[in-house]
Amino acid sequence: MTCLKTLLTLFYEFFLTGALATGGGLATLPFLARMSSRHPEWFTTSELTNMIAVSESTPGPLGINMSTYVGFKVAGIPGSLVCAFALVLPSVVVIIIISRFLVKYKNNRHIQNAFGTLRPAVTGLIAAAGWLVVKESLLLRAPSGIASLVGSFDIGAVIIFAAIVALTQIKRLEKLHPVVLIAAAAVAGVVFKL
Repeated sequence: MTCLKTLLTLFYEFFLTGALATGGGLATLPFLARMSSRHPEWFTTSELTNMIAVSESTPGPLGINMSTYVGFKVAGIPGSLVCAFALVLPSVVVIIIISRFLVKYKNNRHIQNAFGTLRPAVTGLIAAAGWLVVKESLLLRAPSGIASLVGSFDIGAVIIFAAIVALTQIKRLEKLHPVVLIAAAAVAGVVFKL
């Protein structure tokens, strides 16, 4: 039987993440990275990047997929249910409260300014998440300075990354489903043993 204390800890951590990570699933990544350092028995930073890859390539919201996985890993099915519920609960509460006022005041200058200041904050959270993925996916080791930065990159991973980015910029391929690119990257990773 799953320990109630573990379930309460999972609930607290994911409720806090859901309450503070404004901007969608990618905005949860810095919080999850911090969670991995506070609870390394739950998941490591390396496992987090694997969760990102799998969650991005499976149906459903990124944050829900990752919270469900962590909950299942830590406490089985009860843990996955608790984590998913805790992650979405703050958003549901906020939506219920705000929806009553937003329709009435959506053109209010102060409301528009509030949303305007949230955009850079969300961009910062997503950039932090992006840097976490770059460090785990493209670097062999942490650079000790600017001079050692170039030698820190995993050249094979950088080539695959650049090829996928280049493919997304080709006009004729812009309607190509992302799953095709993800599959191509997976095949390249297997072929080149990355």
